[in-house]
Amino acid sequence: MTRRLVPALCLALALAGCVAQPAPSTAPMDLPNLGVVKTQLLAYHDSGAYDRDLARVAGEAGAWIKARAASLPAGTKPALVLDIDETSLTNWPQLKINDFGYIKAGGCDMDQGPCGSPAWEMMGQAAVIQPTLEVYRQARAAGIAVFFITGRPESERDATARNLASAGYEGWAGLVLRGPGAHGQPAAVYKTAERARIEAQGYTIIANMGDQDSDLAGGHAERTFKLANPYYFIP
Repeated sequence: MTRRLVPALCLALALAGCVAQPAPSTAPMDLPNLGVVKTQLLAYHDSGAYDRDLARVAGEAGAWIKARAASLPAGTKPALVLDIDETSLTNWPQLKINDFGYIKAGGCDMDQGPCGSPAWEMMGQAAVIQPTLEVYRQARAAGIAVFFITGRPESERDATARNLASAGYEGWAGLVLRGPGAHGQPAAVYKTAERARIEAQGYTIIANMGDQDSDLAGGHAERTFKLANPYYFIP
C-alpha cells in the first residue's frame, strides 16, 4: 500500500508544479502625484523662475543672431523662425483655467472654465512673451526676415495675425499655419517641411526658436533655441 501511495504522491506534486503560480509581487512604480506636480507647475510660473528661464534662452538667441548677422556674406537672405504658442505668445490664462488639461472643442469660459483651445485662439487675447519679442526686434533691426510656423489651423489665420500684431510683432515675412494637407502630420514632420520651403525661397535660417523639441527637430536651421515649457508636450 505504501509503495503504491508514494508514486501517486509524487505525480500529484509534479502536476501541482505545472499549475501557473501568481507572479511575485513587485513594488509599484514611484510616480509623482499629479496634484503635487500641478502645484509645482503653478509655483514654477508664479515664482518668476519660468520667466527667468525664458529670458536666459532668449538672451542666448539674441546674442547669436546679432553676431551671426554681422558675419554673413553679402547677398545672404537671413531668416529667423519662431513658433507661436508658448514661444511668442503665452496661453497661461487658458492653461490655468483648464487645470493644464487640453480642451479640444467648445466655448471659452475664462471665469470658471473650461476654455476650448480653438475658441481661446480665435479670441486673440494671448499675451506677448516679452523675451521673444525682444529677440524678434533684434532680428528685424538687423535686417533678418522672421517667419512664424505654428500648429494652429489655417482657419485661425486672421485671428492669429491680429493677436501677433497686438502683441507687438510687426513686419514679419511669413505666417505659416497648418493647411488641410498637413492635418494629422506629426509636428516635427510638418514644421521641418515648412522650414525647407523657406530655404527653397533663398533664405538661410540662422536660428529657430520654440518650446517643443518637435519645433526644432529635423534640421534646416543653423542654430536652435529651446524655451522652457513643462506644461504640455507636442510630439
